[in-house]
Amino acid sequence: MKLTLKIWRQKDANDKGQMVDYKINDVSPDMSFLEMLDVLNEQIINEGGEPVAFDHDCREGICGMCSLFINGEAHGPDRGITTCQLHMRKFKDGDTIYIEPFRAKAFPVIKDLVVDRSAFDRIQHQGGFISVNTSGNTQDANSLPISKHAADEAMDAATCIGCGACVATCKNSSAMLFVGAKVSQYALLPQGQVEAADRVRNMVAQMDAEGFGNCTNTGACEVECPKGISLDNIARMNREFFKANI
Repeated sequence: MKLTLKIWRQKDANDKGQMVDYKINDVSPDMSFLEMLDVLNEQIINEGGEPVAFDHDCREGICGMCSLFINGEAHGPDRGITTCQLHMRKFKDGDTIYIEPFRAKAFPVIKDLVVDRSAFDRIQHQGGFISVNTSGNTQDANSLPISKHAADEAMDAATCIGCGACVATCKNSSAMLFVGAKVSQYALLPQGQVEAADRVRNMVAQMDAEGFGNCTNTGACEVECPKGISLDNIARMNREFFKANI
């Protein structure tokens, strides 16, 4: 396939940035989107240019590093996948593809298509864990009976990989699906009950401090989430927050 790529180029956080056009030929439909960008970067380097910076790591839809806004959609036109799992067969010969970084006040651009998502890390540090005594007095996990329904719901919430697609696709740049998932995976389990009130208060406070917007129940986050995290987790987080502040 022959494609025209319109890619956001920005030298650093202080640069204004702009869209730059690139032509690329002989793109196989079996390539992943990131493999196509690898080919483009090789072409740019051979021509003496600066390669396009973009985030990636595992390239298996697990790590949450890849974060591209493709033709106005987080992770591109497919569903239930990350950018690295998107294949070029989703596009047609002669297509023009717009490639931008995830855009949100809390996700400042570092360079080109790379954004700083450390805001998610700071939210996690405020309560996305359980404190466990590991001095030799830990309980066996099987000594705490947990219903299959609760275990399944907790596991579904825990599949969130923190990619930030929910923020990028939300008109308010809300992180409530991410925070809701992280709160829910512990709220549903007995191990998370001891610190439940402090966890939700602290994580929500940090979310607000980072500058993320609020949720207005549009539902775009659930649609674009590569792991299909449910809006139910936002409702659960709200209930936990109300309980913690009564």
